[in-house]
Amino acid sequence: MNIQKLTSLAQTAKTRSIFSLFSESNHSKDEGSKNRANDFSLSAAHLYLDYSKQNINEAEFEQLIDIAKEAGLAEAITKQFSGVKINNTEGRSVLHTVLRAPTLVKQQVLGDTLANEVEAAEQQMIKIVDDVQQGLLTSHTGQRFTDVVALGIGGSYYGVKVGLSALAPYHNTGLTVHVVANVDGGALEEKLIKLNVDTTLVVVISKTFTTQETILNANAVKQWMLSAVVSKGVNVKRSVIEKQWFAVSTNIEAVIAFGIKAEHILPMWDWVGGRFSLWSAVGLPLALAIGNDHFAKLKAGAYEMDQHFTSADFRDNMPVIMALLGIWNRNALEYPSLAILPYAHSLRALPGYLQQTDMESNGKSVSRQGDKLPWLTAPVVFGQEGTNGQHAFMQLMHQSDDIIPTDFIVALKGRSQYTQNHKVLVANCFAQSEALMQGKTLAQVNTELVNSGLSAEEVSRLAPHKTMKGNTPSNTLVMDLLTPEAIGALFALYEHKIFVQGVIWGINSYDQWGVELGKQLGASVLAAIDGVEGFEKETLSASSQGLIAMFKATT
Repeated sequence: MNIQKLTSLAQTAKTRSIFSLFSESNHSKDEGSKNRANDFSLSAAHLYLDYSKQNINEAEFEQLIDIAKEAGLAEAITKQFSGVKINNTEGRSVLHTVLRAPTLVKQQVLGDTLANEVEAAEQQMIKIVDDVQQGLLTSHTGQRFTDVVALGIGGSYYGVKVGLSALAPYHNTGLTVHVVANVDGGALEEKLIKLNVDTTLVVVISKTFTTQETILNANAVKQWMLSAVVSKGVNVKRSVIEKQWFAVSTNIEAVIAFGIKAEHILPMWDWVGGRFSLWSAVGLPLALAIGNDHFAKLKAGAYEMDQHFTSADFRDNMPVIMALLGIWNRNALEYPSLAILPYAHSLRALPGYLQQTDMESNGKSVSRQGDKLPWLTAPVVFGQEGTNGQHAFMQLMHQSDDIIPTDFIVALKGRSQYTQNHKVLVANCFAQSEALMQGKTLAQVNTELVNSGLSAEEVSRLAPHKTMKGNTPSNTLVMDLLTPEAIGALFALYEHKIFVQGVIWGINSYDQWGVELGKQLGASVLAAIDGVEGFEKETLSASSQGLIAMFKATT
């Protein structure tokens, strides 16, 4: 990426008003505004993107398109979708997209043997969902399941969590799904206290079946179940695990040793990264809640976005456009953050999911070749559901000197009976993007205060406190309704956006060695706490040693 070119290109943008771009036209002001709104928006796969409130003009955007072409984006897209091992540090393909593709595409990309394996896993998952829903799969007491506990963390957790809340109106199987990721025993206890051992199904999701948090929670749930049936004898104790537990893992031996039957194990593949794995058997807990038909529609929506991404010209390609705008804001205009603001209670978990997919993927500082990068990569992603965020951090967005680019996400139609509430919700979403762009100048505030009848002294005193900087760029993503297809497309949109940015930044978006370091040090600290023989606690800093001593003194 030519960072000097980007920096030079942004000099004019840094001094202009976004609002002024709406009147840059040879037509009348109203026609110019309409032209910009039309020219800087597009529809694809159940989604509509309005990016006209971004601080960029047509000529600048064409330069970004050139940067994407110079980075070899078209070739990179072809490589990813055809199975080339683009995860170069781990020697892996990145093929989560093939899991939502038709059978013919699977065969073309994976070959017949692996495609058949993937199809078999899909059919196994479909059968589990159907059998549970129809009462053919029951607990050790023969009772139908009422609840599901899904144990995982990171990519084995976030996609399912977002899907469960986003598609709450589509929960139609009679099952309540609870997700547990945090190693904090309080999080697990909060779930288990509500559940009945005799009607609870458990799904453990761990590729290696060694993930510390997940296996610790799995053992705790296992003990909870066995304790509840201890009086019924050893055969029943064995039966409760064999009948009520499922696992998604590659470590078959460890799963069976845990007590889960081989028939209850679903596969994972090293060419599907955790944070992109919802489309695999990792999505089983979500499918158990929404049923097979709706899960298939979720994948279909994602596949529609895949087709758009791989076929549309860059200038009309929604993921490419969002990626380029993100690079423009991050590297040219030098804004370090990105706010994700879904104006939908059911999308409240989306900001956390995108924190992981974006920052874990692109939070890097070296190139694919291991060289130090001369530019910054992933922004700091944060957010909250609207309108709650308006009464929290959005004060800073309006009146601090920090400019925080924003993605607003909203559905035109609500699902609740409270239509006026939804109208107000949508109005707030549209108003906030406008307010962040327009702001309010000192002259405007002065006029308002004078017209309100305040004295000159009061106007002078209050006016500085009521000004707002404006000029904050934003996208508005709109869907007609929060359907499985629209949510699938939304997930895929951000997946592809992140991929495109990784290509242009020249990084590998599909490894996460920083996460691995935390796991290693976590094991070291635990060894120090447990007083493991042979472990030299002096390898830890005096600060950590002191904190460990403080903890040990209380136990």
